Amino acid sequence: MKKNVLAIVAHPDDEAIGCGGALIKHQQQGDAITIIYMTDGVSARGNNSTESSSRNKMADKIGRYLNAKQHFFNFPDNQMDQTPLLNIIKSIESVTEKIAPDIIYTHHICDLNVDHRIVHQAVLTAFRPFPNTKPVAIYAFEVNSSTEWNTPNSANAFIPTSFIDISKQINNKIELLEIYQTEMHNYPHSRSIESIEALAKVRGSSVGVSFAEAFMLIRELK
Repeated sequence: MKKNVLAIVAHPDDEAIGCGGALIKHQQQGDAITIIYMTDGVSARGNNSTESSSRNKMADKIGRYLNAKQHFFNFPDNQMDQTPLLNIIKSIESVTEKIAPDIIYTHHICDLNVDHRIVHQAVLTAFRPFPNTKPVAIYAFEVNSSTEWNTPNSANAFIPTSFIDISKQINNKIELLEIYQTEMHNYPHSRSIESIEALAKVRGSSVGVSFAEAFMLIRELK
């Protein structure tokens, strides 16, 4: 059965890094994909509108690659903690009330990046499990150079509980990452294509496949 899949991310490139393989697999299975971007991902660097436009054009290419619908919001990059949470929640709801997602992919609650944490909180609030509402499965993904860079302790660790085999999609995921080439770094930086591919190999080997993406299951009703 065709599913409505929604990725809610802080910045353009988070979707490719965190769940690009999963989104490709959904696209190949005929599922409908929507991606929400909360910020432009560059304005905190002091970049001009031209660079913001360039980042959005990269995201547009991702949308065409995945045949995905996209929604762009203009919240302050790396300053979403200064925005009333209610405004962020309402922006998400303005999209989701029209598409009724079955599956949501979003950030881990304890990423180092503050925007990632706020987006996670807003998603969980927007999808509070009220009685008589459509159940939705929510999965948190990991983002290289954010999830693993936070202070490690048992309270904030990313502990994967669900895995998606992307062995047949790994080359496609690399193509998504190459679209965001200007956001990639040289190896051995954590946010390099080589490191992201290596993480997929590690996650795959932990469940007996060549490549996988790992997620923390937040909520699922069966």
